[in-house]
Amino acid sequence: MDDRDLLRYSRHILLDEIGIEGQEKLLSATVLAVGCGGLGAAALPYLAAAGVGRIILADGDAVDDTNLQRQTAFSEADIGRNKAETLAGRLKSINSRCQTTALPRFLDADELDTQTAEADIVLDCCDNFATRQAVNRACVRHRKPLVSGAAVRFDGQLATYRVDLPDAPCYACLFDGETATDGACALFGVFAPLVGIIGTMQAAAALNVLLGTGAAAHGVLQTYNALSGQWHSFAIPKDPNCRVCGG
Repeated sequence: MDDRDLLRYSRHILLDEIGIEGQEKLLSATVLAVGCGGLGAAALPYLAAAGVGRIILADGDAVDDTNLQRQTAFSEADIGRNKAETLAGRLKSINSRCQTTALPRFLDADELDTQTAEADIVLDCCDNFATRQAVNRACVRHRKPLVSGAAVRFDGQLATYRVDLPDAPCYACLFDGETATDGACALFGVFAPLVGIIGTMQAAAALNVLLGTGAAAHGVLQTYNALSGQWHSFAIPKDPNCRVCGG
């Protein structure tokens, strides 16, 4: 780090749990984010501001009017533009030293595999079950930590899957591939601040994993209800017969 970095990240460096060594970990880290909608638009600006060295963003969607109710990283001027490219530009405006790679498309299995292999941690910020399962399979294959978020109506979910650690459950241990269904906000609606709450929690979880700080809850599903303001936590047991990580 140079003097500019020492000044920029001084509020992190002042924290005993982070310091210069921790900040250097962030500067050398690579994050892959699959999905740049409500969750990604909330999580990724904090990761860029915090000093994550490289962020890979993947999303094939374009910004439209219905996104602006909750996806605060976008403006009316962005309507019609690809979300990954637009958000990458936003991150560069926040931190010009953050290297951003925009993938303006939905990743097929091969490209998802390639990009996961390059990352230190993956954020699942997508809005459909099939993609979540594909991301989980890639993380298990390459033993990469996964932070998964979801938000629909007034209910949010957050879980960190440390598939890089022995005997840890994966996403498929909790959500079986044959029975789980999508809960897309386009069908059911979503409370605007909810994506911000879950997305910023994803950012915090990712930073804790990268830094090795805190008692990052992994193998735990956290749920949040925006009507009551209450969080609940549920342990996720590893399924020895899981079709993805079992055996």
